[in-house]
Formats: sequence, C-alpha cells, structure tokens
Amino acid sequence: MTVGGRADPDRSESFGEELLGLLLDGAHELPPHLVGPLVAETVARMGGRASQILLQDYGQQQLVPLPAGGVAAGEPQPIDRSEAGRCFLESRPVEVLTPDGIRVHLPLLDGGDQVGVLAVTLDVVDEETRRLLRRIAGLVADLLQTKNGYTDLFFRTRRREPMSVAAEIQWSLLPPLSMVMPHVAVAGVLEPAYAVAGDSFDYALNGDVLHLAMVDAMGHGLDAATMATVAIGAYRHARRISIELSEIYLFMDRAVAEQFDPDHFVTAQMMRLDTDTGRLQWVNAGHPAPMLIRAHRVVRRLDSPTTLPIGFGGAQPQVSAVALEPGDRVLCFTDGLIEEHKSGQEQFGETQLIDWVHQLEQADHGIRTVARDLSHTLKRARGEVTSDDATLVLVEWRG
Repeated sequence: MTVGGRADPDRSESFGEELLGLLLDGAHELPPHLVGPLVAETVARMGGRASQILLQDYGQQQLVPLPAGGVAAGEPQPIDRSEAGRCFLESRPVEVLTPDGIRVHLPLLDGGDQVGVLAVTLDVVDEETRRLLRRIAGLVADLLQTKNGYTDLFFRTRRREPMSVAAEIQWSLLPPLSMVMPHVAVAGVLEPAYAVAGDSFDYALNGDVLHLAMVDAMGHGLDAATMATVAIGAYRHARRISIELSEIYLFMDRAVAEQFDPDHFVTAQMMRLDTDTGRLQWVNAGHPAPMLIRAHRVVRRLDSPTTLPIGFGGAQPQVSAVALEPGDRVLCFTDGLIEEHKSGQEQFGETQLIDWVHQLEQADHGIRTVARDLSHTLKRARGEVTSDDATLVLVEWRG
C-alpha cells in the first residue's frame, strides 16, 4: 500500500519480534520466581529445550542454576572447569555438541557486569538463531537485575555457604562487582565472601568521570560493617553534591568521627579518573599504595602523601595525579591482601603480590577475569587463610 506516493512501512510482527515481545510484554508484572519459566517458554518457541539460568555464587567459584518455578534445575557447575564457566569468564557464547543436539551458553551481561549464563539446547544453530539468542540473553540479564530488588530468590541461589550478618550488610552496600564500558572498566572482589565485614568499595561513572572509593574499617563483625556503611554513605553523598576530592575526605572524616568513638577509624582511598584524557587523581588515607600495571607488568607503586585515616581528624589532604596510557590498569587493595601470614611466618607481602600479577597478566584476559583469578590465586598462595578482609579493585583506562 502507498500513501502520497510513499510506501506504507510494514509494521507486521516478525518471528523474532514476537519472541522478544513475549519477554517484554510479560516482564512488567512477572513475579521473580517465574523468570525461569518465562525464559523457557520463550526459547521453546524457537526449538530450544533444557534451558537454564546460571548465576555466579558469591564466592565466584560456581555457576548455580536458578530454580524454575521453585523446582531445582540441575547441579552447580564449576566456573573453572565447565563450558558454562568458559562462557562466563570470556564473556562470549560457547557452543558444545552433545548427543541430543547443540548446547549453547550465552553470557548474561548488564552494563558490562556478568550476571550469569543462559544455557539452552537446540537441534540446529544458525546465524539467525545466534542473533535471537544474544538478544534474548540481553533481555534476561536486564530482567534479572530489575527483579533482584524485589526478591531473595536470586540471593539464596547465589549463596552457597552460611553468611554472616556483617557480610549481608556489605553485599547489600556494594555496586555491581564489575563494569565494562568503552573508555573504562572496573572489577572488584571481596574475600572472605561469606564473612567480609569492614572492607567495601564503591564507584560511579558520571559523564566522562569515573569516581572510585575503597574503605577498610577497623575491627571485625558488625562494628566494622557499620563503620564501613557510614563511610561509604558519606562518600556517596559527598560525591553526589560534586565537592572536590580533598573535601570528600573531610566530609567522610566528620561523618565517622561524629558516629563512633575517637579510637575508631577507617582507612580509605578515593579516586577520580577522567575517562577522556586518562588523568587519574587520588587521595590516600592510610591505605597501601595502588599499583600501576602497564603492558602486563607492575611498573610502579602510586606513592603519594597520605593523611590520617578517616575518623582521626586529619588535615585536608594533598591530591596526587598521574597520566595513564591506554590499556593501563590500576590495582587497589586493602592490607588484608598482603599482611596475611601463618603463625610465626612472614607476611604474604607485596613482592609475592606483584609476582602473581605478572603471571596472571600474561594471559591477557579481561579485567573481570584477572581480578577474580588474582583474588583466588592469592588466597591459595596464602594457604586458603583469610583472617582479615582481603579486597582488591582493578581499574582499566581503555583510552
């Protein structure tokens, strides 16, 4: 049909649009426990079967099937030794020929964060099928993130061990563990995942500026978790009213000093990265110095003037700066990562940390995989001992 000499656009629903519409139209009022069944119904219309939504556990060791309508949907799969795990670590689809068809694994990506993996079996896989599955996986990732605020289902699925109350507080405080954007990427890991108390981090990408903070509250248990909560809350408030980096320290310092006894403190590090130019600024309040990684090697410690930990009333700190090159990574970490030791033996130390960074960086993996592998490797090198919180955050300026 033509109108005024122009062809009337075709608004009929294609098969692909129908599939995606099934997810979109049903998502608004969908109870969280029916996400799995809706996804299964969607992929079944394109010949898919045995669909699974696999979520990363808090310890970042396993991919755990999301129950489908309250019914268990298979066994957890190890991230390091499975095809689903390979899909997860490499953030790309992985197809495996099986006796009953082709098992397709797709990364569930949301804002660069890896939510988990969608797995489905089909008889035949062509480019049209791959395209539809990628788009379905994108919608499923968004759906999981949206519904996560309304339910404990996803949390329970991801929790593989008993979790302390302090750790519950810290996990509820955290942003997504990773963010991958065209100019910048961030990835963090907290150990021990089920008992972390005083360590935390936060970040925000506001326009062309990445804001990042890492804190380590003294002590253990609920007191440490409460102090970390106040410190991060004060940081977010100061960041959102757009005050200078050195003034953010003063704001956080007052917030902690007003709420806790004079002998209580929080070590911290606050950063700002201009994602257009690569100019990194930071303030150090009692933290170990970050490390600059260039061409897969630690080239220097980012030493800087330090001020007193938050809560001790330090003077307005000096802001340090460095110019990053495209591909540079900055490793921030708390002292628990390097001070762990067995009774009567030397501390783990920065030298061992640097050696492991060099070994893992040679594999040229993405920042999320490197952060995870580094944390797990260091824990094994410490003899699986983590008597203190051990947190690391990697920042990559992609140029």
